[in-house]
Amino acid sequence: MGKLSIALVGLCAALSASAAEGLADFTTQVPLTVSGDGPWYRLELPLAVQLSASQADLGDLRVFNAAGEPQAYALVRQSAASANNLARLKGFPLYATDNASDSVPSVRVQSSATGTLVQVQPSSEVPTGAQVRRGWLLDASAVKAPLQKLILDWPAEHEGFQRFSIEASDDLQQWRSWGDGQVARLAFAEDRVEQREVALPGQSARYLRLLWQGQAAPELTSIEVQSTSSLPLSLVWSEPLAGSTLEPGQYSWQLPGVLNIERVRVELRQPNSLAPVGLQGRQDSKQAWQPLSRGLLYRLAQGGQEVTQDQLQLPGYPVRQLKLEVDERGGGLGAQAPALSFAVRATQVVFLARGEPPFTLALGNPSAKAANLALTTLIPGYTPQRLANLGQARVDGAWRASTPPAPNAAGTHWKTIGLWAVLLLGVAALGAMAYSLLRKPPARP
Repeated sequence: MGKLSIALVGLCAALSASAAEGLADFTTQVPLTVSGDGPWYRLELPLAVQLSASQADLGDLRVFNAAGEPQAYALVRQSAASANNLARLKGFPLYATDNASDSVPSVRVQSSATGTLVQVQPSSEVPTGAQVRRGWLLDASAVKAPLQKLILDWPAEHEGFQRFSIEASDDLQQWRSWGDGQVARLAFAEDRVEQREVALPGQSARYLRLLWQGQAAPELTSIEVQSTSSLPLSLVWSEPLAGSTLEPGQYSWQLPGVLNIERVRVELRQPNSLAPVGLQGRQDSKQAWQPLSRGLLYRLAQGGQEVTQDQLQLPGYPVRQLKLEVDERGGGLGAQAPALSFAVRATQVVFLARGEPPFTLALGNPSAKAANLALTTLIPGYTPQRLANLGQARVDGAWRASTPPAPNAAGTHWKTIGLWAVLLLGVAALGAMAYSLLRKPPARP
């Protein structure tokens, strides 16, 4: 019977080997090129390729070498709820003369040994009546993590739009541009609509400088900054999706899968559009709609230029359907549903290159089991700093999708049935041999 057990084990091993996954088992195959130092390579997964997966958690993702051998890999992800911290900043007003509205205020700064600002004064004596508050200098020296979002508040009597440039510095001498910021407080019928948050580029800085454009800066009653404990992956945007109109002022969109959306961009086709909106989401039509975000969308002419706010920030919950409700007292967004683009946090694939290139990324196998490893397992001695120094992989040209073999009406997988038939026949043959040996009469002495 010992020989029988050995034979059964061998047969099962042969079955497992013959049933191993190959490129032909995946409907989407993406050629990769690699550069830089290996043997580990990092690929930022394009959203279009990611959406071709058969499993929402990318359990069917694989990387193969030129010989069709699977490579060890890990997935690098980051959710919207990853460790965010909120800190209150100290702000110092920046003044300039009335006729110097386009210049940067010159100041004298006093700071402590740790870099904390103690005092900020104009560099020259200017008559009080001629001073105009042009902006604010913010002390973020106590925040050591990358800065993600700025949240401002100002007195209620200052209504309208506040537009300013954002600059960052570590020494108060060299300043680098972080783009423009825009906040707003508007009285809308009996309601008040506010936009107090400004996105920052996710970089570290000890000081921020806000300079108002074409207007005096208001008094800031509250200045907060949101930071994250780790450098976030970038956002990747989809192509615009067509929507449908449910009723006047209500629009819906069907996403290509269940996705953790962090931001949406709504098309504002007509100039001078103003729309307070609420966005809701759900995973399927059997669920109730859940609120995701509220905000003010606008495309307006101001100061000889057009200012636009067409994005809403979301908490990153998994959704497949979105619904936008528009307060039409602002004129609405039209009878036709606007196009909508969505952004998700990028997913990176890190793989250990074994064998010869070219390498191929494969997806699209609903029966595949997840095979990814933890980064700490894939890369011994892994630290977050090592991730940025890995070799690079990228999608090489256009990717292609193949058509899987069509199942029969009952959904039968003939390859699996054939393999199991071989196994059962082998077991039956071995059983017959064992039975024959047991029935053979013992030899006479």
